[in-house]
Amino acid sequence: MSLFLTLAFLFFIGSVFGWVLELFFRRFFSSANPERKWINPGFCTGPYVPLYGMGLCILFLIAMLEKLNLIADPVLNRIVLFAAMAVCMTVIEYIAGIAALKIAHVRLWDYSGEWGNIDGLICPKFSLIWALLGAVYYFFVHPHILDALAWLSRNLAFSFFIGLFFGVFIIDLAHSADLTVKLRKFAREHDVVIRYENLKSQLRSLQKSTSFFRPFHTAQPLHEHLSKLSAKASDFVFSRREK
Repeated sequence: MSLFLTLAFLFFIGSVFGWVLELFFRRFFSSANPERKWINPGFCTGPYVPLYGMGLCILFLIAMLEKLNLIADPVLNRIVLFAAMAVCMTVIEYIAGIAALKIAHVRLWDYSGEWGNIDGLICPKFSLIWALLGAVYYFFVHPHILDALAWLSRNLAFSFFIGLFFGVFIIDLAHSADLTVKLRKFAREHDVVIRYENLKSQLRSLQKSTSFFRPFHTAQPLHEHLSKLSAKASDFVFSRREK
């Protein structure tokens, strides 16, 4: 089976399972959701978070390097492997976060309260969590993924569902891009950065009928909600834009 189809499959699996992980994190641990409501995580409408899909692809490629036996000591080899996973995931996280912050003026997450953070986008604490998740992936997920890929190679008809996923995903990205343009326009006009997850939580509080998968689909236009929140000088939703 081609590497492209393998990575497509992993992106699909990682995006969906990452969404589930973030769903429970937002529900029970996130400071952006003080009311502890179920909030659709991520920037897309559907049940997937592309960052995790890309991350799973990276973890897979790094884990496959073990076959090269670059380090003779197996224990040291795995430690280096997990460190490489943590570094790569941290870099991906920073690139995604800084792109959203600098281009769209939207902060997708905020680690500003964490020690050693850089731009509130990455920090040692979450890099360590990435290393631990890399270890969990290596020991408990990677062997099963290899089995799943072997099954997929014998049942290529399943690739139709992967194609269907990417078709829906591309449409979703177009919708998210349109939303990004609206948020960016408001943020530039008011010289602010929008805290994305906090905004979704706030909209759900203001609009009881807001859809789980469409938190920005409200009775009033989005810019009216943003204007009202801006008038209240809500630090929960907005922060000053850095020059």
